[in-house]
Amino acid sequence: MSWMAKLYETYEAGMQLDLPDSDQLMPISHTLQNAHIKITLDVEGNFRRAEVLEKTQVVLPATEKSAGRSSGEAPHPLADKIQYVAKDYPDYGGKKKGYFNGYLEQLDKWCNSKYTHCKARAVKLYVEKGCVVKDLLESKVLFTDEEHSLLLSWPKSGECEAPKIFKVLPKEKGILDQGNALVCWSIEVPGEAVSNSWEDSSLQRAWVNYESESKGQIGLCYITGKNVPLAVNHPAKLRHTGDKAKLISSNDKSGYTFRGRFTDTKNTIEKQGTQSVGVSFDVTQKAHNALRWLISRQGFRNGDQAIIAWAVSGEEIPEPMEDLWDAMPEEIQEVSLPLPLLENQIDHAKNLGQQFSIALGKYMAGYQVKLQATDSIIIMGLDSATPGRMAITYYQEFFSDDYIERVSKWHNEFAWYQRHKVEKDVGKKKPMSKTVWPVCAPSPRAIWEAIYGSTVSDSLKKNTIERVLPCIVEARPFPQDLVEKAVRRASNRSAYKTDEQWLWEKHLGIACALYRGFCKRDPKQNKEYTVGLEQDNTSRDYLYGRLLAIAERIEGVSLYVAGENRSTTAARLMQRFADRPSSTWRNIELALLPYIQRLKNNRAGFLHNIQTLLDEVMVKFEEGEFLSDKPLSGEFLLAYHAQRFELRNKKQTNESSELQTDGDNK
Repeated sequence: MSWMAKLYETYEAGMQLDLPDSDQLMPISHTLQNAHIKITLDVEGNFRRAEVLEKTQVVLPATEKSAGRSSGEAPHPLADKIQYVAKDYPDYGGKKKGYFNGYLEQLDKWCNSKYTHCKARAVKLYVEKGCVVKDLLESKVLFTDEEHSLLLSWPKSGECEAPKIFKVLPKEKGILDQGNALVCWSIEVPGEAVSNSWEDSSLQRAWVNYESESKGQIGLCYITGKNVPLAVNHPAKLRHTGDKAKLISSNDKSGYTFRGRFTDTKNTIEKQGTQSVGVSFDVTQKAHNALRWLISRQGFRNGDQAIIAWAVSGEEIPEPMEDLWDAMPEEIQEVSLPLPLLENQIDHAKNLGQQFSIALGKYMAGYQVKLQATDSIIIMGLDSATPGRMAITYYQEFFSDDYIERVSKWHNEFAWYQRHKVEKDVGKKKPMSKTVWPVCAPSPRAIWEAIYGSTVSDSLKKNTIERVLPCIVEARPFPQDLVEKAVRRASNRSAYKTDEQWLWEKHLGIACALYRGFCKRDPKQNKEYTVGLEQDNTSRDYLYGRLLAIAERIEGVSLYVAGENRSTTAARLMQRFADRPSSTWRNIELALLPYIQRLKNNRAGFLHNIQTLLDEVMVKFEEGEFLSDKPLSGEFLLAYHAQRFELRNKKQTNESSELQTDGDNK
């Protein structure tokens, strides 16, 4: 139960933070709900007005049972659905069972306790009159048919637009029940500025005190080690207001859950608590509220899957799932940009990864200053296989220094040129968009898109995240099959449409980053590649990658000179080249002859330089390796991308500095 203890500590620390009202932790014994109708009363419980609320979430008082209700009767103590708060709901043909008596009984007990509140009493005085639906009909908030039954849908015939209530309520199989509308209360008290009940902190405290004192079952809390009132039900609605999945649930007393292990029955649980787990009401409420707060505030969401990383102290930390370059301040971003994007010059003899490492160090130092060495950093993954049950799929605890070190290691070892779009403000005009290639690591979201495409299923996304996350925060080796898929996809350039060449370039950078990081961490290789062109690398795969980039550049410049806009032979045969490099190179080389002839007349200086470079690469092949048709590894992509990057940015003799080929201008 370490996770719950850490969340409990997070809640206590979070209550001490100076946060805006919109970012405050939710008080215990409360739940977050979507409200649909607001009824305004005076302090004597007289109806004043009503209105429909659109996309409004409110924090309302809740009991232990109502906070996690999924079916059956479990009224909230103050704000609830029409079927609970309206005594006259059945009189207007309500389709669901009315639970007014249980609602009123609970509200009456609160109002008669020492923790009563004037706004709760006003609501009680009003609902006792039994005219909630009647008042809402007269206020044109709810609507009935000719038989005075609440409408299940708005008639499509006629010119009248559907009222707001039919737009805000969720539909089930094309119909909706107005009895599902949740009513919240606004009580106008003379001399008080806050009328909305869900914004009144004194009302919240009154309910918390009442609910805490009314707990009866005492037992050992496994988190605090104290004999305190134990929780019977644990909160739901962790990821959103409609989330019914629970992390802790033990209500299966007739199935196989307890067989052979526990002898719990309904009567023994009511008297002694459960034998399987004992968590105090206060702890589970605070822990789940902290988890809900973290997910909504900084969680990474992928369908039902949620990944959160946080410091128990409440200080900010670098998120493992974020795109780090986008998160960096602008002045640090500029340090991580390669020089050609700043000065149109570059020295590929240097490892540009060192330049990014400097920028990364500055960025991480900002976090380390705020964190103590003993601060706990928690990484937690959540997912649900069914609507009612949720599981912790990943959990790790770190000291702050270890966490920062491992995240930094990921971003350093998996750094490569990554395609990003930035917008520059140009005054009153529309912001100008520019493509940059900073040296950084790809985000997990970008990784799964590079491997499977943008239409990947949620299950594949979840699987990829579960495999990549330990590589980021635990420095584990990267899965080889994912690297191979990314390399294979980036090699198949012809699979990308003409207007998607920018996307291929993006995936190419990601594939290079994954291959570089994989080789660094693979115990069989432990090979480190520099970020940039390695002039002295004589590996067969690396040299073939350089040849492909050079051939592409020769044909690309020739096409530019002739005013043609089409793919090069190297681009079309890239996948075949990766599978059979030697035989495919002969086809590419023969296809270059007419383009070389054209360049002799128009770009003689460029042609001389590029052919000299081609010869320099060719002579570096060891004997027999050039003729081998063995498939190329991902290393050829590193060389191809680095050589392509250098040729694109380097000022060649007699070459236009505006020249761009293929997808560079997207």
